[in-house]
Amino acid sequence: MSIVLVGLVFGSAPAQADGCYTWTRTLSQGATGADVRQLQIRLSGYPGYGGVLALDSEFGPATRSALIRFQQAYGLAADGVAGSATYSKLYALQDDDCTPVNFSYAELNRCNSDWSGGKVSASTAKFNALVSMWKLQAMRHALGDQPITVTSGFRSIACNNAVGGAADSRHLYGDAVDLGAGPHSLCRLAQQARYHGFNGILGPGYPGHGDHTHVDHRSSRFWSASQCGI
Repeated sequence: MSIVLVGLVFGSAPAQADGCYTWTRTLSQGATGADVRQLQIRLSGYPGYGGVLALDSEFGPATRSALIRFQQAYGLAADGVAGSATYSKLYALQDDDCTPVNFSYAELNRCNSDWSGGKVSASTAKFNALVSMWKLQAMRHALGDQPITVTSGFRSIACNNAVGGAADSRHLYGDAVDLGAGPHSLCRLAQQARYHGFNGILGPGYPGHGDHTHVDHRSSRFWSASQCGI
């Protein structure tokens, strides 16, 4: 008796499962769905100068451009299609809790353990911080994979009051990060942040920001770091 095997081809699926998220299909322009949004979160640091990538679950031209920038940054075939090579690189860049390998929830929240007490729900604040981390991961890679020092992230209203933060500080939403000088100057951080999806950039030359660079996801662009040419 002969047995005939019929092969089914589903496209370029990932060769391995991942502890955080595993993509099960190739994604290209025109695709929609939760897997597209998961990709967009990880590409949020690659929108190009002054851009912000929408996390809308729709693989449009902006997502394709961000993917190409990501692929170029890591020496992959820059075809704007997310397949096994792209997924393998993303799996290598993320930990099992979905944070990028060089940043952690603990770094982005030194206020409390449950992300509560801010201006948004705890889950929203934590998600906003996750997006910030992926933007910072892209920025870190662009700066030669040298460490970026996080000095402040999410704050509850109580934590914000304790440090004298503004009444409507973006830190209360979990989408702001203060960066300290380290391998890179505060101005270098502010200048590079313009390429990685941050609508808010405040640094040296802006009142109260002589000792840190602040980045956030406010709804419209406000950049001010006059000592840095911004």
